[in-house]
Amino acid sequence: AALGTRKMEEYGRFLALLASTLLIGFVSVILSLVWVFHYREGLSWDGSPGEFNWHPVLIITGFVFIQGIAIIVYRLPWTWKCSKLLMKFIHAGLNTIAMILAIVSMVAVFEYHNAKNIPNMYSLHSWIGLTAVIFYSLQLFLGFAVFLLPFAPLHLRAVLMPIHVYSGLTIFATVIATALMGITEKLIFSLKNPAYSASPPEATLVNCLGLLLVIFGSLILWMASRPHWKRPPAENAKILRPIEATAEGTEVESTMTNSSNADKSDLRTNTEAARKQNLKFDEAGQRSTM
Repeated sequence: AALGTRKMEEYGRFLALLASTLLIGFVSVILSLVWVFHYREGLSWDGSPGEFNWHPVLIITGFVFIQGIAIIVYRLPWTWKCSKLLMKFIHAGLNTIAMILAIVSMVAVFEYHNAKNIPNMYSLHSWIGLTAVIFYSLQLFLGFAVFLLPFAPLHLRAVLMPIHVYSGLTIFATVIATALMGITEKLIFSLKNPAYSASPPEATLVNCLGLLLVIFGSLILWMASRPHWKRPPAENAKILRPIEATAEGTEVESTMTNSSNADKSDLRTNTEAARKQNLKFDEAGQRSTM
């Protein structure tokens, strides 16, 4: 009873944290829209400042908010009854959407700069931002090739999974840091009268947006790093069933041809050893937040 109560309390804490995180992420997206429509020139695709405005809106919507959801999608308790393959597709799909939005946002910046004869790729913000997009693309490609398609051997998945998780979280944190650099840079360039240093309402709004992005990222990283909120390994053991079924089938056939108790004991021992070995690989290669 005490264990059940503790689990319910833990479940309640997770739901409260999840709801808070999603609310903060959603408000961040809304604030980015308020910023560009109320203080800037709205959204357009004609080489005007309205085309540039797609950049912060799509980065915050896709590269921050949607990527954050993709990171914690395995942690949602009501998805633990779903197959791991389905959750992989959802995880990959959300990351793909985030990637597409990030690329469109970068195209908008380059087209705007070219239309206004503004140099490209001169700031630290642009350097780190492009690096994040490149690594994110590589992360997405390797994720598809190694973890989604059924061709990669289990030991390779076990080796690459910690790298996949670490690089995913690092890219996410880097994206938020780059976004903070970008909105600060935009305010310094755009606010002239009154200047950024005079703290006009636009500066206050965007500074609050930056704070929300930091809080959102911190909550996502917290949920992704709590081991007790991982997808239970018992669910992942389903992947081993074909292996175990084959081993059990071999044992049955051997029992039919040789009824020796010693032989059956040896076979059971070997089967159990194989199962534990596969489970070890499975826990290393499948239990993850990414």
